[in-house]
Amino acid sequence: MSSDKVYHEFPPVFDGNSRVLILGTIPSPKSRERGFYYMHPQNRFWKMLCAVLGEDIPADTDGRREMCLRRGVALWDVLSSCEIDGASDSSIKNAVPNDLERIFAAADIRAVFTTGKKAQALYERFFPNAMHAVCLPSTSPANRTISETEMLEKYRIIARFLV
Repeated sequence: MSSDKVYHEFPPVFDGNSRVLILGTIPSPKSRERGFYYMHPQNRFWKMLCAVLGEDIPADTDGRREMCLRRGVALWDVLSSCEIDGASDSSIKNAVPNDLERIFAAADIRAVFTTGKKAQALYERFFPNAMHAVCLPSTSPANRTISETEMLEKYRIIARFLV
């Protein structure tokens, strides 16, 4: 598979009430196609987040965005562009970071979470002096090394920072 130059094409989800920031690497092909975060049908992100928040999974992107804003959750990605083979985070090259400061300046972010080891490594590389991030398991369909029960237990930490 050949690498494609990919650009982040949709805005972050946040407002002045955001309390946690959840960061991925860069949107997958399915997410870019649908114009929103974690949109591969087998990605477990929305199932995990909604279970943590005690919410039903919203049917559409507007509902997902509204739920995040209402519950204090900001979403974005560490990268604004990179070269990547499909959705393979391990293939990322020539990464360019997003300007996360715009979220930190606008909201009282109390905790940062990354969705996977690659997002964590990129966050630490590009933002060494920023708030410490907690690495959560990747919700990608490619990550089958952890059960949904175990994953949910790890994701429950998010709720502590939303009260």
